[in-house]
Amino acid sequence: MSGGTRSYEMARRFVQSGHEVHIITTSREGDHKSGSWRMEMVDGIHVHWIDISYSNSLSYLQRVRAFVHFAWAGAIKAARVGGDIVLATSTPLTVALPGIYSSKRLKVPMVFEVRDLWPELPVAVGALKNPILIKAARWLERFAYHNSSHIIALSPGMADGIRATGYLPEKISVIPNSADIKDFQITDDETDIFLRKHGEIVTGPLVVYAGTLGIINGVDYLVDIAAEMIRIDPEVRFLIVGGGKEAAFIEQKAAHLGVLEENLWMLPPIPKNEMPALLSAATVATSLFIDLPEMWNNSANKFFDALAAGKPLMINYQGWHARLLEQSGAGIVVPPGSPEKATLLLHELLCSEERLVSAQVGARQLAEKKFNRDDLAAELLDILQQTGEK
Repeated sequence: MSGGTRSYEMARRFVQSGHEVHIITTSREGDHKSGSWRMEMVDGIHVHWIDISYSNSLSYLQRVRAFVHFAWAGAIKAARVGGDIVLATSTPLTVALPGIYSSKRLKVPMVFEVRDLWPELPVAVGALKNPILIKAARWLERFAYHNSSHIIALSPGMADGIRATGYLPEKISVIPNSADIKDFQITDDETDIFLRKHGEIVTGPLVVYAGTLGIINGVDYLVDIAAEMIRIDPEVRFLIVGGGKEAAFIEQKAAHLGVLEENLWMLPPIPKNEMPALLSAATVATSLFIDLPEMWNNSANKFFDALAAGKPLMINYQGWHARLLEQSGAGIVVPPGSPEKATLLLHELLCSEERLVSAQVGARQLAEKKFNRDDLAAELLDILQQTGEK
């Protein structure tokens, strides 16, 4: 499917290490009315699916209802499946509920993986305003943490946020999203397939955004850059691949500014196994967010996919990603409030073959030395085994 595949990538490595792995999850495809479970084997993983309608286009209340539905159904299913240790991976925070329930019923430890700090983000973007609900969410956050034997944070900033709740620092580990280097080492023939399929797009330097088109992502920022760039260098191309609540708005804005299918194109979401071919055609990959300090601690998949593909990155936020790019030379950090200045910085990068090559080297070195998925999966597995033995 499209979207993040961290759980799958980690799980298949656990299976390769000789463990039996069951994933309790939802499917965004199929009969959403049935609410029934089905099981299939995926690369040796027992995947238990339940159909629950969910997308970024749903309202916040509708998404909360979907989260609660899964929490209830997943709790019962996980307890029936059984196991020696429970790994609950969030977002949303409600994923902790089936994790805690099954760990108590099975009398085994739970490790909680925090992918985003909730409820900080929904509060920061104004999606969660009711003071009673905010208080309840903060209680659930602490309840989840203090019923966990160990916590995995996906960034140093997330670990700081967890420590701030009073959780023991020695029981927190940082294992960020990571780079599947082997998957992104594709042949020229695979790249050519993409180029032949989308020849009208790839006729010059290509800047790619591949990911969710939600409010928090602020991808219309790339439309503003395209509108500036078409006046400076009309040969530069922009490609937005993804879906979400803001997709129609972004398309309308691009049409209004006169860049849609002139120097900017939009494609629907693609499965993760097609991402290597897409990024192989890119000159620069991007990771974008609205100007929100709470997002600086993110661990966006698209950032690490670009590293795995050895592609220079352009991001428009500060935090640990920005520091990584500045230290390694793997890309540029542009101001979120100034598409004009961002366009000039991007154009300078695109016009310098030396900088592009240097950034490619920096990206690949980060992927290999700091964010290799094999190494980080082994680290996570070691934590699970040690926690299970205590």
